[in-house]
Amino acid sequence: MAKLVINETKKLGKINAELYGHFSEHLGRCIYEGIYVGENSEIPNKNGMRTDVVEALKEMKIPVLRWPGGCFADEYHWKDGIGPKESRKKMINTNWGGVLEDNSFGTHEFMELCEQLGCKTYINGNVGSGTVQEMSEWFEYMTFDGVSPMADLRRENGREKPWKVDYFGVGNENWGCGGNMTPQYYGNLYRRYQTFLRDYSGKGETGKICCGANAADYHWTKEVLETAFDHTPPHLHGYMDGLSLHYYTVPGSDWDHKGSATEFTTGEWYKTLAKAEKMEELIKKHGDIMDCYDPEKKVGMMIDEWGCWFDVEPGTNPGFLYQQNTMRDALVACLSLNIFNKHCDRVKMANIAQLVNVLQSVILTEGAKMVLTPTYYVFHMFRGHQESELLDSTLTTEMVGEGEDKVPHISESVSMDAEGNILITLGNLSSEEADTVTVQFMDKKISQIKARILTGAMTAHNTFDEPDCVKEEDFTGYRITEEGDLTVELPACSVVQIEIRA
Repeated sequence: MAKLVINETKKLGKINAELYGHFSEHLGRCIYEGIYVGENSEIPNKNGMRTDVVEALKEMKIPVLRWPGGCFADEYHWKDGIGPKESRKKMINTNWGGVLEDNSFGTHEFMELCEQLGCKTYINGNVGSGTVQEMSEWFEYMTFDGVSPMADLRRENGREKPWKVDYFGVGNENWGCGGNMTPQYYGNLYRRYQTFLRDYSGKGETGKICCGANAADYHWTKEVLETAFDHTPPHLHGYMDGLSLHYYTVPGSDWDHKGSATEFTTGEWYKTLAKAEKMEELIKKHGDIMDCYDPEKKVGMMIDEWGCWFDVEPGTNPGFLYQQNTMRDALVACLSLNIFNKHCDRVKMANIAQLVNVLQSVILTEGAKMVLTPTYYVFHMFRGHQESELLDSTLTTEMVGEGEDKVPHISESVSMDAEGNILITLGNLSSEEADTVTVQFMDKKISQIKARILTGAMTAHNTFDEPDCVKEEDFTGYRITEEGDLTVELPACSVVQIEIRA
């Protein structure tokens, strides 16, 4: 039996909505077919954006979307994606699948998508193969409301008023596909490029994000920060508002043998979850380095690529990274989001990879058909944490797993919204063993409760023929004891959301 003690009087910090962010790259069928089908498609759409996908994402309460990459960002030249579609440049997507990229989805289309979704915008600029001038002009094109060549060009292309760019990433994975740079070299490039992202509105509306490390590359974090903070006025905190971190959960022996998304053993279940739990260690160790330069935590840790990465589905283009999504993915999402919540003092944004049809996506499409994945339902169940206050909570639970791959039986986080309502999210990480969780509060008397559950066999997933094999449902497996505690019976392989009304 596990025990969760909640101090509802002790708030530990705000959980930014952006912790529940997403990522859309020009990769496989994420943008084209998945999100954008064009204005003339027989698939219902608004200005080319799939109506069914947009409505599902709005229901999930998507807070921020990152675009255009990923590795694609550092070979993307934004002027190829503006103006009349018939005259836009065509290119080969050399990173992903060697297929034709016709640039019919560009800056205007992305901003249209975000306006339909009602979410914040996160754009990645091209450092790897682009110039300072190119990045500066793109930012001017998007955000300047005065008279200038780029602002005039935007107006010629049909947009009178500028857009708001909430976040701008200066490059992507510049330690790898973004240029194979050293941290010192990139650090200096970051200082230079960000200088020319002018604050045209005078409101400081755009958060600048510096390219951070891959997984446990603590050397990169230290050297980039050392370079960015060198002779920099303290109030500018290294000229950055965020430092990215990328970490993928890959259960296989190496990147060439990552393992199947749907056919796996109990041992592989626990290996996957144990690797996902490494996120906790990464946040702490990278956070310790950040504390040396930024003790007041002015710079957010932006985990803008995370999630499961398996072998592609048999018969699909290897460059499209299309994979199915099971209850294993759901528990990885639950564990990861609970970890992000617990570290909301430093982690300010996270973007699962990727939105539709790529890696651990929340939606799959096939022609006019759409399927919500188990991961979608986890995001839907957790959406109440957005902009709420993290509450102090302590969990006592045993470890489960096989061999060296052990994880806590239960994962949890707790928050309180502005009206005083409390949201508890629990995950039973065991593939076979149910567990009972006793929940105790300091003073709160429990009255109104609503609960939802997502559960199934560990390999259970939704298909286009059977789209509702795994779905969120009402949950009644709880009771209030005579002592006033809450007892929750958690089935194996389950995610549970409990709302306690004020």
